[in-house]
Amino acid sequence: MARSCYPDRMSSAPIYAAASLILLTLLMPAAPPFHYPATRKSDTVDNYHGTKVPDPYRWLEDDHTPETTAWVTEQNMATQAYLANIPYRQKLRERMTTFYNYVRVSAPTRRGNTYFFRRNDGLQNQAVIYMQQGLDGTPELLLDPNKLSKDGTAVLSASAFSRDGKYFAYGVSQGGSDWQEAHILEVATRKVLPDTLQWLKATGLSWSGDGFFYSRYAAPEAGKEMSAKNEFQSVWFHKLGTGQAQDQKVFEDTAHAQRFHHVYTTEDEHYAILSTSDRGSGKNGNALYYRDLQQPDGAFKPIVSEITNDDWNVIDSIPGGFLVETNNKAPNSRVAFFSTATGEWKAILDEKPEPLESASTAGGKLFASYIKDVANHVYVHSLDGKLETEIVLPGTGSAGGFGGLHDDKSVFYSFTSLNYPPSIFRYDIAKKQSAPFYVPQIPGFDSASYETKEVFVTSKDGTRVPLFIVHKRGLKLDGKNPAWITGYGGFNIVMSPTFDPLRLALLEQGFVFASANMRGGGEYGEKWHDAGIKLKKQNVFDDFIACAEWLVANKYTSPDHFAANGTSNGGLLIGAVINQRPDLFRVAIPQAGVMDMLRYQKFTIGWNWAPDYGLSDNPEEFKAQFAYSPINNVQKGKRYPAVLVTTADHDDRVVPAHSFKYAAAMQEGVSPERPALIRIETNSGHGASNTEKAIEIRADVYAFTMFNLGITPKLP
Repeated sequence: MARSCYPDRMSSAPIYAAASLILLTLLMPAAPPFHYPATRKSDTVDNYHGTKVPDPYRWLEDDHTPETTAWVTEQNMATQAYLANIPYRQKLRERMTTFYNYVRVSAPTRRGNTYFFRRNDGLQNQAVIYMQQGLDGTPELLLDPNKLSKDGTAVLSASAFSRDGKYFAYGVSQGGSDWQEAHILEVATRKVLPDTLQWLKATGLSWSGDGFFYSRYAAPEAGKEMSAKNEFQSVWFHKLGTGQAQDQKVFEDTAHAQRFHHVYTTEDEHYAILSTSDRGSGKNGNALYYRDLQQPDGAFKPIVSEITNDDWNVIDSIPGGFLVETNNKAPNSRVAFFSTATGEWKAILDEKPEPLESASTAGGKLFASYIKDVANHVYVHSLDGKLETEIVLPGTGSAGGFGGLHDDKSVFYSFTSLNYPPSIFRYDIAKKQSAPFYVPQIPGFDSASYETKEVFVTSKDGTRVPLFIVHKRGLKLDGKNPAWITGYGGFNIVMSPTFDPLRLALLEQGFVFASANMRGGGEYGEKWHDAGIKLKKQNVFDDFIACAEWLVANKYTSPDHFAANGTSNGGLLIGAVINQRPDLFRVAIPQAGVMDMLRYQKFTIGWNWAPDYGLSDNPEEFKAQFAYSPINNVQKGKRYPAVLVTTADHDDRVVPAHSFKYAAAMQEGVSPERPALIRIETNSGHGASNTEKAIEIRADVYAFTMFNLGITPKLP
């Protein structure tokens, strides 16, 4: 059995002495088993509705103790020692850096005749914000987020330009944390004003005249930011030129600790819209209110006052009321008009067989983007819902954007697919025509060298599941191709077919890349989402397994050449799947996964996931969770794939304790033939905090995968 050298206690030897032992053992693949750093086991046991569940690694949940810190250090040294033995690791990173090094430009945002956009010259950690007068003007630097911190780990988060374009409000998070600190830039002078707002989280910044609305929590105890309960979010209004202590509290709810409260304003800033949700209670939807800002003392009035599983979102205000997108009585969503005078509703866009992914307005038109078999189709309507035209997209893929101002003559949108880099297009509203606005050029990439397809796989219960595949042209179907499959399957999120330059490092080595669209996501609307949550979560794993089996049955690959990957909810997916089918893959990469399904709600903002996962306090939901929870279902002595777990020390969304405990369970319990390692990034959060870290992490993941598939890549 692969287990620590000291099964009952942490090693008392110095860390560097432990590293020497690790180096001697891990770097000798001809002399298994692996000897991992020691992980102490406790006798902690919880009783869930009469079922006793051991939790021997509970102590790893506290990442501030010296014992956990030492464990993290030793685990990282073990993993880095293993990775250092891969001879092409550095060259692979260099190759991936080359693919990533191309200019990327965002769609512009207009304020008057000034256009704002973001540009990354290739390897900048964050895109730089520019402005120019007119679309043909000369770009001028507005703000370089790469200079917000010395180490490059400060990240620009929520941001918004004032209606007149004079000010830019922006949030900054440090080291990948979800906590934000907000600042204000005076556009004309590029001067950062002294206004500083702290403890923002899960918020937007919405302007109204000389200030903006934002959401925050009470300041956590010093040094406890990672473990703060995130309760009683409130909404505030900040007026330019004042301190945060003078901010006006706009809304709070002292009776419901776990509710989210967001305020956003309509384009004309006539109305403030308040959205309130209660996901901690297991409800997917929200309540919706509005306030007339022309009446400063006016109260919020209800549009929808009860929180259920129905979503409500104000798209825009038009004379007499609001255009509202909702899935109420329409699992695929629809658009309706709400009259502020009468409180009555009128249909604008009825529900269609395809899910409505987004709706927006610009130039007096209503743009509606639908998903058909995971690909976008976009239509233009009058504001009363009359269909005018379909926007012809470049191909089968994912499109986004289409929003703008009431007086816009054109709108911008992006388009991408598995072998089509994200490109910006400009749609002329009057002419009903699109034209390329910015098309990136990627060194060493020729889209014609690759082919993509969408197939439909039959899952265990007969459900038809979409699967996208991309690979080199002329692929021989002999079952010997290396393959990489990924998926998500949760939270109504659509896994759209999108381009990733780092993925080219796999594709050029002959990999088959596959993206599965399981239930739990939003690919076919709320019914599809609902079919993969709570007591039905097993459907997600069955769908993923069916897609993997289809690739094997059709000789795209075989288990000895197969790698599986997922992140966050997708990390949970991989942990559950390899417990159920360890024979199906040779390599597994669960990243930032939700691995302890019985306790996830106890950490930071985890309670927010209850509508998808359920709660272990509920007997039936506990039974479903316990059946697949990755930590609780590791099969001792079983031959697993080679596993590389990744997480980050500043992840205050899916806290690293999930991955710590899971890695400990894997190292203690599974067959010693293949490694079960954990890579813990520092000064990063739920995703890499900058470009350099993103490339480093992915390069290590790809190197680990190729090494354990027996592949020596041909690199320039």
